Amino acid sequence: MALSKKPTTGMKDILPEEMQIRDYVMSVIRETYGKFGFTSIETPCVENIANLSSKQGGDNEKLIFKILKRGEKLNVEAATTEAEVVDSGLRYDLTVPLVRFYSNNAAQLPSPFKALQMGNVWRADRPQRGRYRQFMQCDIDILGEPSNLAEIELILATTTTLTKLGFRNFQIRINDRRILKAMAAYAGFAENAYDSVFITLDKMDKIGMDGVKEELLANGYSGEQCDRYLELFAAIGKESDAVAYLREKLGDYLDAEVMDSFQEIMESVRATKADSFELVFDPTLVRGMSYYTGTIFEIAMPEFGGSCGGGGRYDKMVGKFTGNDVPACGFSIGFERIVLLLMESGFKVPARPKQVAYLIERGVNGKELCDIIAKAQDARKEGTQVLVARMNKNKKFQKEQLNKEGYEEFVEFYKNPLKN
Repeated sequence: MALSKKPTTGMKDILPEEMQIRDYVMSVIRETYGKFGFTSIETPCVENIANLSSKQGGDNEKLIFKILKRGEKLNVEAATTEAEVVDSGLRYDLTVPLVRFYSNNAAQLPSPFKALQMGNVWRADRPQRGRYRQFMQCDIDILGEPSNLAEIELILATTTTLTKLGFRNFQIRINDRRILKAMAAYAGFAENAYDSVFITLDKMDKIGMDGVKEELLANGYSGEQCDRYLELFAAIGKESDAVAYLREKLGDYLDAEVMDSFQEIMESVRATKADSFELVFDPTLVRGMSYYTGTIFEIAMPEFGGSCGGGGRYDKMVGKFTGNDVPACGFSIGFERIVLLLMESGFKVPARPKQVAYLIERGVNGKELCDIIAKAQDARKEGTQVLVARMNKNKKFQKEQLNKEGYEEFVEFYKNPLKN
């Protein structure tokens, strides 16, 4: 049987045209985040299965690519539970590995620690536009900073990067898990019902307010609870200052310091007067990860019609590794979706060096070939990108393909000097 030429479902080959854009985006990310004081780290793609299955990753924990034990440790025939044959898995995000990394290396790191991490992650998800089973994530995180300076820096670093990549008119939607909980408490939902209520609320943009009410009622909540809850959202939509409205309406259900900090984040970001994006308070924003403890945010781009990144505060996660909580907050850019949008818009990498292709007729060897190679080296020293290749029989097609890769100038070398 012939071997398959196609990648595994949900994964893809990356052709040179896309790779150029990906390399460019990564370079802009590194340069911009570097100016905000973030330093690069790297973690293994394989993590202990107990870390990945610690009930912090939400639905992603259902999508883990699990790895069997190796060698003598693997005894499938005698196993009665999964734990007997599985001890690790491919990471589904970069946050769990980062927290493990920090917990293991905190003594050697500055405080606060500003981390930049880019790398592939894997989820056994259903592939669709902009969603793959293997994909690049790009995260920035600040660990050890308890104040809202962390949120402000993360939002500004992310929006500056997206602006440098040419994006305009996008939104940073922002909310706080503590506001979500206070609204649920005000409506009369029990604390152990919050996660269920939030799962339904998260569908607001798809099923609308009526759909949310219908689902909450179907889940056994009372009409009085549902009405009191949804009346908050209806009123917020009519208020010019939704934060101030909630501060007054929720009263003792929410600590005033939470609203003060939230307001300060929004005012500080808006004070930069950036015109490429809009910061929007969205009380329906939930974010699926159960490890979020405070502020949460998400990138919304009209070109994509969905989320192109997000993040939030997760102050309790380090403590699960060390026993001592450390304040932490992070923001992840949807790298694959950013690249997809750039490619669909016909984006060309700017300020590339001059690209010249030396096409050498087959049969040109010896001293002539040495002279051509030396000439190419001289051009490279002057900053020109030079491709040296043998000339194909179908020279026209060869040039067309090279032209797609950015080569606009061709120098041909023939065995017969009169052709040169």
